[in-house]
Amino acid sequence: MLHVADDEMHENDAAYTIAKALMGEGVVIKSEPKEGKIDIIAERDGLLKIDRDALLAFNMVGEVMCATLHDNTVVKKGQPVAGTRAIPLVVKKNIINEAVRVAGQVRSAEFGVRSEMANPQAHLGVIEIKEMRKPKVGVVITGNEVYHGRIKDAFAPVITKKIEEIGGELVGVYYAPDDKAFIVDRLRELLKAGADLLITTGGMSVDPDDVTRFAIRELGATDVTYGSAVLPGAMFLVGYIVKVGSAESGVRSKNLKLETQNPELIPILGIPACGMYAKTTIFDLVLPRILAGERIGRKELAALGHGGLCLKCDVCRYPVCPFGKLG
Repeated sequence: MLHVADDEMHENDAAYTIAKALMGEGVVIKSEPKEGKIDIIAERDGLLKIDRDALLAFNMVGEVMCATLHDNTVVKKGQPVAGTRAIPLVVKKNIINEAVRVAGQVRSAEFGVRSEMANPQAHLGVIEIKEMRKPKVGVVITGNEVYHGRIKDAFAPVITKKIEEIGGELVGVYYAPDDKAFIVDRLRELLKAGADLLITTGGMSVDPDDVTRFAIRELGATDVTYGSAVLPGAMFLVGYIVKVGSAESGVRSKNLKLETQNPELIPILGIPACGMYAKTTIFDLVLPRILAGERIGRKELAALGHGGLCLKCDVCRYPVCPFGKLG
């Protein structure tokens, strides 16, 4: 029989202790620890969030480890998202205590300051799954050629399929010529129809006729970021509309203090032409994060440069590929 001293922990007890320290909302332990290892699985559908700074610090402690799926992976309930274990058969309690302490120190800005949380006492954890809302989407497809019927639209089927896959609802799809005022009017109609996510397609380049991004600004979008470090998707645009009637409406964008999950903000996304012919683009990387309540701006789009090059494989296996994955 294995002897465990008072200042030591058996591998199974150690594994359970560190697993609980690593876990935030939306994840559960799959089963009892076995040979010092525990699997952590998704308790719900959603977006997997990994505090990579805290995970690195945890794995630097020694004699314990945790391996996870990539941050920002869309997962289904019951899917394994992480595995953790105590490496030796018997571990000193002071090592486990240190691992637990490190796991409780959430450092990255994305995981926030506790005082900003709705429940400051909530355990954020290193591994968490955020719920993704089901959006009501309004789409404006721009371009003179499509509007006048000279070429067939290829955007609507692509956007419709992707919105339906995440359980969203299309409240309207409009076509518009390269006319700023016309585009603005269609976007306003979609807002009145109840859209809580706006998508525009086409007209995102720097050609004189491409006015979609100017229409978005004319609509009153705040914190507009044009351009991303992703291929395909370099000419992507993201901005936010302050919902009419909210406390912030009428305040100039430069004075806005926008919170991460402010329900009074309606995201607006401008998808460039790559969205028609590329199966996976910047849109696929950003949409789940927006639906999980994250605010995407210049820093977030710039960070996607590492891993943001699509390999254009003959058979697309996304998301089981390096595209959009941060190391």
